[in-house]
Amino acid sequence: MDGKGAYYVAKRQIFGVGANMLLLSVILFIVEFVRGAVLVSLLPIYGAETLGLSPDVIGVAISAHYITDTLLKIMIGYLLDRFSPRLIVQISLIVALAGVYALQFADLPWMFIGAAAIYGIGMSPIWIVCLTKVTDEHRATQMGYLYTVWLFGLGSGPIICNILLDYSSAMTYNLLILLSAAAVVLSFFMRGGRETAVLNRIPIREQLTALRERIIAMRLLLPGMILQTVGASMLIPILPTFATNKLGLTGAQYSILLTAGGLCAVAGMIPMGKLSDMLGGKRWFLVSGFASFAIGLYLLAWGLSFWYCFVIAVVLGLSYAAILPTWNAMLASYVPPKQEGIGWGLLSTFEGIGVMIGPILGGVLALWGGETTVFWTSAVLFGLIGVYYSTLKQGGVH
Repeated sequence: MDGKGAYYVAKRQIFGVGANMLLLSVILFIVEFVRGAVLVSLLPIYGAETLGLSPDVIGVAISAHYITDTLLKIMIGYLLDRFSPRLIVQISLIVALAGVYALQFADLPWMFIGAAAIYGIGMSPIWIVCLTKVTDEHRATQMGYLYTVWLFGLGSGPIICNILLDYSSAMTYNLLILLSAAAVVLSFFMRGGRETAVLNRIPIREQLTALRERIIAMRLLLPGMILQTVGASMLIPILPTFATNKLGLTGAQYSILLTAGGLCAVAGMIPMGKLSDMLGGKRWFLVSGFASFAIGLYLLAWGLSFWYCFVIAVVLGLSYAAILPTWNAMLASYVPPKQEGIGWGLLSTFEGIGVMIGPILGGVLALWGGETTVFWTSAVLFGLIGVYYSTLKQGGVH
């Protein structure tokens, strides 16, 4: 390749992805920014303080969001293998915008839950579309890039939302509406080609057979796949109230902890992915990451002072950075070639089972035994996952 050709390749690609993927990354950031703000801050705070809802109702609303998100993943994966990704993403983002807009009318519990469920319908496609763009070479590195975008959006959403809520709830809500509308507008600039649909029109029976074989091969990973999302998502309904009631944090201090953990996770994501690629070993990355996460959650539940919590937040962020790229790069090896849409849809559905259960379980545990019980239960789950993966041999995680 001559110098001019190399220049244009470099110009078109960053982290191994082209201009369309970069646009998808921007949309992904906006979508996850709004999702983080809605799920971690707006729904728990608005539900508890404005509507006076109990933790179990808030947990049901958050679970409703993830239930609709998860149930659609298989169908959307199937559609992405046959239709233009631009059309699927556009429709889903319009539905997501409708869900966020409906929250202002959710003054009854069933409306509150319904709006969250509608919002979940629009969340599936963009992430799966991004995953289908990951190449076989340097999977963990590219997964690290995607998760950096995802986590930066998901983490910065509640941080900024918490600060703005101290000044004006109306301004905060309007910002989320405008960002959701901006994501819809950006989706119209995606390439609308149908070449992927043409290449991937493999009969559904053949696709399901190939996927069934992959699921049988990865059966030892399934317990951890579900339990890790249960352990993480059960914390969502109680995080803001736990920070206030148990840790005694102000809104600014809570935002600082979220920022510290998020920045460490974002900063560590790509280096951890590259290190995993270099060392060629996934098992002990997962074991150490889950073990550190369990210890951090256990210590956080004791209600320590702010600076201890700050250190714990840093450890949790780095643990997260060690887990995510390695875990998803490992999952990518189980996706059949030329069936990425339905493959990632199915795997995401398995992961989503835990997210459907977690918020309800967290809300019920908080109502029954207090918010500290939720943290201890989550810590135990992550600890058990780490122990489980440490016992797997070559046929499981290696």
